[in-house]
Amino acid sequence: MLLAQLRNELWKLFGKKRTYIGFALLLVTQIIIVLVFRYSRATKDMVNTLEGVGHVAGQYISVLTISSVMLFPLAFILLPLYVALVSGDLMAKEAEDGTLRMILSRPISRLRLLAVKWLAGVIFSILLVTFFGACGLLVTRCFFPWGGLFVFIPGELFGVFDPGEGLQRYIYAHVCMITKAVTITSLGLMFSCFNIKPAACTILALSVLSINRILQEIPFFRELKHWFLTYHLDIWYFILAQPIPWWKLGESLSLLVGFNVTFFAIGAMAFHTRDIKS
Repeated sequence: MLLAQLRNELWKLFGKKRTYIGFALLLVTQIIIVLVFRYSRATKDMVNTLEGVGHVAGQYISVLTISSVMLFPLAFILLPLYVALVSGDLMAKEAEDGTLRMILSRPISRLRLLAVKWLAGVIFSILLVTFFGACGLLVTRCFFPWGGLFVFIPGELFGVFDPGEGLQRYIYAHVCMITKAVTITSLGLMFSCFNIKPAACTILALSVLSINRILQEIPFFRELKHWFLTYHLDIWYFILAQPIPWWKLGESLSLLVGFNVTFFAIGAMAFHTRDIKS
């Protein structure tokens, strides 16, 4: 019965046009970025940096490098937006459409309904991140050759990998990015359990993330960055470091598990005390 209910939730979720907004716009944005790289001099700084440290630039201006460059702005800005857009709808949209009372008239607990909604959101998150990573490679491969991976952020990150290891790092980074999407899903679903409109749920989830990001980026708060949710959401970033800081990765993963449990518990309490009849 649980699988049957989950299947129905997935049919409802992927039957909505707004579910596909994230897939479509991520693809369009990736195409635009790749075209700019291909038909401009945007790779000039990469070439200078690589040649300055003794590497042959032609081996690293590649599919993996351009795809990884796209990760940072899209994962920081667009991915949270589209995940919050869907997760904010999961429960609040049922109440707005008047279908929540009908669902709860069946012999099913509110906790089970919430769990099924969360699982549907998790599946959406996995599919969105997988699509994001796969399309990045496919689109970039149309304009750039296969080669090694070069990652560089001044003062923060520098890595040069051969094609085999670079592909592994790229895949593992997206696996870790799933934990970011799932945590945002839990946050959006938590707000969706309160008696507020779907749009407000999305705005509240994005506001929490934006406030954390703003505080994290204030230079005087550098020593406090471990206290902000967005710092731990970016654990995929660690996978591209050389070497990988495993202790930071483990610390952030354990905290994200705690965040997910907390968001789900708060949402469950709000949903259980909510008067559906009013």
